[in-house]
Amino acid sequence: MDQRSGQKRAVEYLYPPVDPFDQRVIDMGDGHKIYVEQCGRPDGIPVLVLHGGPGGGCSPAMRRYFDPSVYRVVLFDQRGCGRSRPHASVSDNTTWHLVRDIETIRKELGIEQVILFGGSWGATLVLIYAISHPARVVHLVLRGVFLMTQAELDWFYGGGAGAFFPELWARFIAPIPPDERRNMISAYHRRLFSGNMMEEIRFGRIWANWENALASVHHDGPMGESAGEYARAFSRLENHYFHNGGFLEQDGWILREKNRITHLPAHIIQGRYDMICPPTSAWKLAEGWDRCHLTMVPLAGHALSEPGISAGLVRVMDSLRP
Repeated sequence: MDQRSGQKRAVEYLYPPVDPFDQRVIDMGDGHKIYVEQCGRPDGIPVLVLHGGPGGGCSPAMRRYFDPSVYRVVLFDQRGCGRSRPHASVSDNTTWHLVRDIETIRKELGIEQVILFGGSWGATLVLIYAISHPARVVHLVLRGVFLMTQAELDWFYGGGAGAFFPELWARFIAPIPPDERRNMISAYHRRLFSGNMMEEIRFGRIWANWENALASVHHDGPMGESAGEYARAFSRLENHYFHNGGFLEQDGWILREKNRITHLPAHIIQGRYDMICPPTSAWKLAEGWDRCHLTMVPLAGHALSEPGISAGLVRVMDSLRP
């Protein structure tokens, strides 16, 4: 319990820590080797967890949103991040490579159908995979919806969110010359892929810190410096995807193709004060989707670790138990 506010901490809503019963590395045949782990019940209901970023990697805490006596939980580090190799590589690293990786993992583990669970970029990837392979999906559980649109990128990297955090926005744009600030994604792209390791780490930290600082309503400002090599990998991968529009054929692709998944049930847990992925995206996604249940969490931001977000996600997963 947080003694200052009387509010439970996010971890208090989660199941106890659990170790994987299976860990493996799958060679995708194109130079990428993907780390995969399973925990919970080996013959349980399959759940595939898709982490954020792109480039965030999965963590032990992500195992704890599921009743281990019921669910077979599959987590993996997407290309270029976490324990997957090569680290920080953007070669053969697109949204469609990730969709194929999910299919490879599903087949290798002998899973016919799966619950998809993801937040932020993980929610994006859940939606794109489900649209591409709807027969393999039984339920979507989303948090902090990101639809990979130019409007969302403009909000976060074009000054929209910066209007609420002017001192942090000033820190984010300060290293970029004024004549390059009209397109911050491109400006950072040049520096994150300069070939100079120290420069890439420096700009990777600034890029990652801008996002981290806005993740939670419970922390008004930076939450500490991101570790150099993690920040470089995270920032390179995220920037690579955003610089290329998520590798989707047109802006607004997910909403255009939404009709391919509206027969599936879905739950969205969305922070009302999410500054990274504003609630309008979750609202647009749920609109007209009769089997989609949208919960707006008051006084919550973007982070998975927000108490209201964690409580909502565990509640949804518990409700899906037989």
